[in-house]
Amino acid sequence: MNHVKLCRVVGLMGILAATAATGCKKPEKKDAVSPSGSASSAAAASGGSACEQLGKKICDKVGEKSGACTGAKNTLELLADSACTAGIKDFSFTEKKLQEQGKKCEELVEKLCTGVGKETETCKMVQEKTKSFPPDQCSQMLEHVDEIVTDLKQQEKANQPLTNDQMVAIAAEDAPSFGPKTSKVTIVEFSDFQCPFCAKAANVTSQIKEKYGDKVHFVFRQFPLSFHQNAAGAAQAALAANAQGKFWEFHDEMFKNQAGLARPDLEKLAKTLGLNVDKFKQDLDSAALKPRVDADVKMGEDVMVQGTPTMFINGKRISNPTDFDAVSKDIESALGS
Repeated sequence: MNHVKLCRVVGLMGILAATAATGCKKPEKKDAVSPSGSASSAAAASGGSACEQLGKKICDKVGEKSGACTGAKNTLELLADSACTAGIKDFSFTEKKLQEQGKKCEELVEKLCTGVGKETETCKMVQEKTKSFPPDQCSQMLEHVDEIVTDLKQQEKANQPLTNDQMVAIAAEDAPSFGPKTSKVTIVEFSDFQCPFCAKAANVTSQIKEKYGDKVHFVFRQFPLSFHQNAAGAAQAALAANAQGKFWEFHDEMFKNQAGLARPDLEKLAKTLGLNVDKFKQDLDSAALKPRVDADVKMGEDVMVQGTPTMFINGKRISNPTDFDAVSKDIESALGS
């Protein structure tokens, strides 16, 4: 089975998150037959074209967000109204086929949730995400249930809240941060300056700073991924900027221009932001910064960070750190608890 890597967590959660956005197979269509006058008249009378009505009937059965709904709409756009009118007339055939196909996804959910535990958050995620799967995806995944369950169990373990000692360690004072350390809410992010998803999370960070101010303590940890050529250098540059009190300015600008993270670009940015460029270069050339980045990576690995961005709020791993509304709900919950 192909695993979705990108900058996200490797494993089934990546597959589940990406399936709806990748190939949805177009459903088989029944050979068109000549429409009866009554069916055609009924379609016109109820408003919308026959193909729009047929698409609505299918989506009402399988759910608007499902792959089958999207695939049906895409296919119906290619058909003549006469074919769709015939489909409406004989919709019981389509309905039966949809029910048969849906059983594969129901079987997949049952086997995965049995394997990982029906009361787990991971089971709930499987139940929700599988709604968008086309039937052929469910059939393919059924052939790899044991492998997927292993991934799911690993993810369930990773999703357990951190211990107090773990949270204290990753929120220690050696990392760039904003907000008072005595805040009721502590947020720790592990990030990669070359990861596009982290750029979205950086926007969330700015919104957190604007909305919550001194109500939260936010800590930034470096987690450059090995396949990002300039990520490690950018991480060290961020720490060099932090030494001159310009971490967050450097942070924001690097995420705004992820294509410009080579050494000359970083030196130019240091000059633009008013840093002492000679000191900045000396820090980058020294042997002191790399061990600090490596220490952050090791710290992340110790708390099962498997990809970026990864964000913790009071020790709870956030499922979607690129969505401010979702993050805000968790912050509000922590503030009110």
